[in-house]
Amino acid sequence: MRVAIYYSNNDLRIEERPVPKIGKDELLVKVAASGVCGTDVMEWYRINRVPLVLGHEIAGEIVEAGKGVTRYQKGQRIACSHHVPCGECHYCNLGHETVCDTLRTTSFDPGGFAEFVRLPAVNVKTGVYLLPEEVSYEEATFTEPLACVLRGQRIAGVRAGQTVLVIGSGISGLLHIQAAKLNGAAKIMATDIIDYRLDLAKKLGADFSVDARQYKPENLFKINDSRGADVVILCASAESAIEQALKSIARGGTILFFAAANQGVKIPVDINELFWRNEVTLISSYAATPQEHLRALSLIARRMIKVDEMITHRLALDEIQKGFKLVAEAKESMKVIIEPQR
Repeated sequence: MRVAIYYSNNDLRIEERPVPKIGKDELLVKVAASGVCGTDVMEWYRINRVPLVLGHEIAGEIVEAGKGVTRYQKGQRIACSHHVPCGECHYCNLGHETVCDTLRTTSFDPGGFAEFVRLPAVNVKTGVYLLPEEVSYEEATFTEPLACVLRGQRIAGVRAGQTVLVIGSGISGLLHIQAAKLNGAAKIMATDIIDYRLDLAKKLGADFSVDARQYKPENLFKINDSRGADVVILCASAESAIEQALKSIARGGTILFFAAANQGVKIPVDINELFWRNEVTLISSYAATPQEHLRALSLIARRMIKVDEMITHRLALDEIQKGFKLVAEAKESMKVIIEPQR
């Protein structure tokens, strides 16, 4: 089978590998669609571990079920999780399933940028989701990123009546805008440096959109009764974005660090100014549970979260270098999907 091997953002090579052999309780999946995630192009995070086969936002068809698999069968259309928690450890019992040791060590074999992947038994047990007829393979690739967004907003406590500031209007930002709207946010402001993304943010539910290079907290105070945002969601990696978040949060508010920052970035916090008497909370979220994946897929199926119009590029596996360039440059592209069977 063909696989795309990652050596760097500018060096992805198509190579041949044997189709994975599955064992007891495992599945073999023919990958129909695999989304390119922003973390896939986070080169500093991966460069010391290359070569790699990336790709975790996948949907496809089961082509073989191992002995012992009773819940799934050949021909079924699925989305699946590359990371799954054990459900039994200290972290899982406290509701922090996404920092579980099992979740951090589970994955696909080899990765979603390949014609076929093997799902280990632990993934098959809790990380496989049957696709409703009305959900296409391409739409199903949004299951994982949307699940992560749902978890982040649950942890941040996004609810009706709040003002939400979303810094960065890429895929995650646009999903956060839609989810905040669904959670009843009263006002949503979005920022970005690309006009195309700002326009799409307005189209998908933001009440206000501002160029991040011109954004000042006063922009928010002006439309929010001289208050900051109840929730600020950071979907951008620049240090300037973090500074904007810290200056834009309201008393009693929560800043959600959703996107990874650039390497080595520190949080410039004046403890007294930000925290003392203000009850401000800084939190982070990572990945998602199987339950959040199921909810995400349900929202996509019911068209309560719009994902199809976020897809800007559909590329063959041979074109993956172009796909990575589009995502890394983050200009007039949004969701880039690789279709390995083309």
